[in-house]
Amino acid sequence: MDAETRDQARKRIRRIAGQVAAIERMIDADRYCVDVLLQVAAVRAALDGVGKLLLQNHVEHCVADAITSGRPKERQEKIAELMEVFSRFTQIGGR
Repeated sequence: MDAETRDQARKRIRRIAGQVAAIERMIDADRYCVDVLLQVAAVRAALDGVGKLLLQNHVEHCVADAITSGRPKERQEKIAELMEVFSRFTQIGGR
């Protein structure tokens, strides 16, 4: 993972951690359910954003390197790995 992506991911994760803590406070304060649910949706969207950021970095670096490596086994392994990641990533949240 390149340094810029790592920094962006860390910043986003810290923000998400703050959002999760806020959800906990909302529950403790017996806030209106819809307000809590909207914050849960916001956290899920933020996590999806981190996933997309990491996936893009993986494709641009790890997968691209494997494809251009000239090593068929490595290329096939990365493609299979990528297909598995796509499968799992698109199942998040039942989407």
